[in-house]
Amino acid sequence: MIELLQWGADFDRDPAKAHELAFGLEGGHSYPRIVHAHGDATGRAIAETLIKIVSDRDTIRIVEGSFVLDVLTDEGRALGALAILDGKLQIIWAKRVIIATGGAGMLYRETTNPKIATADGHAIGYRAGATLQDVEMVQFHPTTLYVAGSSRALISEAIRGEGAYLVDRTGHRFMPDYHPSAELAPRDVVSQSIVEQIRKTNYSHVFLDVRHLDIEKFRKRFPSFAKLVDQFDLDMSRDLIPVHPAAHYMMGGIDVDEMARTRVPGLYAVGEASCTGLHGANRLGSNSLLEGLAYGARAGADAARGAKENNIKFPQNLEHRIPDSARTELDINDVRSSLRSLMWRNVGIERTAARLDETREIIAFWSRYVMDKVFDPGNLTSAIAGWEVQNMLTVSALITTAAFMRTESRGAHHRLDYPERDDEHWRQHLLWRRPIETPTPEPVTD
Repeated sequence: MIELLQWGADFDRDPAKAHELAFGLEGGHSYPRIVHAHGDATGRAIAETLIKIVSDRDTIRIVEGSFVLDVLTDEGRALGALAILDGKLQIIWAKRVIIATGGAGMLYRETTNPKIATADGHAIGYRAGATLQDVEMVQFHPTTLYVAGSSRALISEAIRGEGAYLVDRTGHRFMPDYHPSAELAPRDVVSQSIVEQIRKTNYSHVFLDVRHLDIEKFRKRFPSFAKLVDQFDLDMSRDLIPVHPAAHYMMGGIDVDEMARTRVPGLYAVGEASCTGLHGANRLGSNSLLEGLAYGARAGADAARGAKENNIKFPQNLEHRIPDSARTELDINDVRSSLRSLMWRNVGIERTAARLDETREIIAFWSRYVMDKVFDPGNLTSAIAGWEVQNMLTVSALITTAAFMRTESRGAHHRLDYPERDDEHWRQHLLWRRPIETPTPEPVTD
């Protein structure tokens, strides 16, 4: 954090606090310890600071609008990547490879994530031979704006930390009925409570109520939020703000050690594509930014040290042939849309064995007609759409299978048919590794 300050990150200030930083309170926290920037734009502030630092380095090549198909491996070692760069399919040879591709929110119909969050890094790591861990642990953020025509814009937990209430269609503040911490209960509790209250009131959503707060002060504290509600002609001093949970964060991902190394030599993973174990089964707010910074620094330093090795040789020949598919082609956009609806309905906030098993069957059916296809990079838009859907099917199958196997409720994984936590049988991680012979996901024991 001090390094970011030195680089010019514009965090919210309080002269009376340590390093003159203002600290906020979020769900599940026992005291104010979160540093924000412009109230609710912390991630953007960190990203912009790092982008500026990287852009100033002549030794770093930046290729925007790129797409990585796969990590290249030889004899079990990662040696580069196959990627679309500058509109062309290219090979990048590298002594070390770091996967930092973000999350998987687009597997779900309702999500706070950008359209590119299609679980590409998870699938790439899986195909390269890395182990995936805790993939059933998908976090659903309790509050996203629920307005027709709007994307599911995230409404920061910090707003509830400032005193906003959650109320139902009758105006009843319901969270104290579910948890002593009310609106600041852990995210899984708040999301599950909202779903239950929606069911009780037979309505499509609940509301965020800030009318009792100092609105002018509130607008200055959260300018991004104020701008968002203004776009939809909502007056915070009079109107309730419609909200609904949405898929937000993957606790699970590529299993890594304390230096972000995977089980594949030369391959690292950081950020949401990784699983460090730091988030357990239910991430606390803002910890993802801290994890990304800490493990990004570790991975970079360790990869730099490793890249100085001179004993790594790159293959002289590269050949990989896939036979033409004889099966019917499905409409990729239809599969994508249907998959996202299926995952939201059956592998979302509430899960049951019957729905999970049904989902496995449907994904397996789609996969038979999608996973065997080769997409022509000459038509980049269509090819990237096809590659993304293949990645989405791969990771959706893993999430669903893991959720089916874990017959308990823990953290973000909520089984209606197994509502209690079972430490005797399930206080353990589920690890997944690509089998050599069969395409069906299988668990491994480490």
